[in-house]
Amino acid sequence: MKKFIYLLTAAITLASCGDGNQSTVSDLITDADLETLRAKKTEVSALQRSVEKDLQLLDSVIAVRSGEERLPLVTTLTAKAEKFDHFLELQGDVKTKQNVLIYPEMAGTLQRVYVKEGERVRKGQLLASIDDGGMGSQVSQLKTQAALAKTTYERQKRLWEQKIGSEIQFLQAKSSYEATENAVKQAQSQLGKSTIRAPFSGIIDDVIKEQGTVVSPGPGAEVFRIVNLSDMYITVDVPENNLGAISKGKEAKVYFPVLGDSVISKVRQTGNFINPSNRAFSVEIPVPNSKGNIKPNLSARVSLNDYSSDNAILVPQGIISENAEGDQYVYVAVEPNEDKAVAKRRIIKTGKTQGSLVEALSGINDGDLLIKEGARTVKEGQNVQILNTESNE
Repeated sequence: MKKFIYLLTAAITLASCGDGNQSTVSDLITDADLETLRAKKTEVSALQRSVEKDLQLLDSVIAVRSGEERLPLVTTLTAKAEKFDHFLELQGDVKTKQNVLIYPEMAGTLQRVYVKEGERVRKGQLLASIDDGGMGSQVSQLKTQAALAKTTYERQKRLWEQKIGSEIQFLQAKSSYEATENAVKQAQSQLGKSTIRAPFSGIIDDVIKEQGTVVSPGPGAEVFRIVNLSDMYITVDVPENNLGAISKGKEAKVYFPVLGDSVISKVRQTGNFINPSNRAFSVEIPVPNSKGNIKPNLSARVSLNDYSSDNAILVPQGIISENAEGDQYVYVAVEPNEDKAVAKRRIIKTGKTQGSLVEALSGINDGDLLIKEGARTVKEGQNVQILNTESNE
């Protein structure tokens, strides 16, 4: 408080004595208007700052010459070039391309269901059968007719080759045989629709229709849901500004919060289309599922490697400051002498950020001593005392 009174008195004295034509502060307070008072205040404030600056300089010189200089205490961090991998954090859901509903191909009563929920099945395995309405008997009759037509055709063919009989008889027998064979094939194809088989190997996730239910083709008539958990993948939307950084084969870390587990994978496919609604392209990442605990639609956090550097210098974000021009800077301890050094300001350019660290693209060299603790209080060219030096590991 005494110092402030002294400074104010000195400033007022300077202001009063600087120009004999100017009015004193006391005179202004009595006679001047508001605008004049404000102008005088601005003038006195400027003089006060000038006096404070001169006093600080005098204090510093006196402390140095008297041997009583008290240096700011700082800690330093040794900048070290190291490998840096940056990851883009995204959110996605697990999917499988083999997750389908199975529908009947013909109408009828669901005569028998051969599988249960959770059962593993092979591709082509019989899952259920539908009452064929006597179609099986019709196929047997057609097969008998086809066998007779075949025998007649073969005999007529031998006679024709021996020049016995007419050509028209041979052609009629051949036509009858071929027509009967086609009828058998069509009937067998139709009969095959009375059975429901697994389209691929997987797990019966749901038995939707019970035995004895009348089913028919069409919406709402699904009988089973079958899922293959061995070919799981995640699709994430990547912002378009990462188009050049994300490509096939890039490393991907996948974390499942619900399971508390993570897997390492690689990008299998990148989309060739930018979605205009979110300005992003899709990326597909396969997910190994040897335990079978990863399910479709499970939420996952995906980290994609979008940038790597073998000689990156990483700086704690907490020691970076910014000046009025928007330039970022740090303080470096130079000319070290035992535990003493000089603080020098370095303008830097920063790159990717990972956690609490940011890559310094320029302004800092391998081996530089970065001022860590005390970085916010030191000034350019100020002598500092180093308490300890850390390694940036």
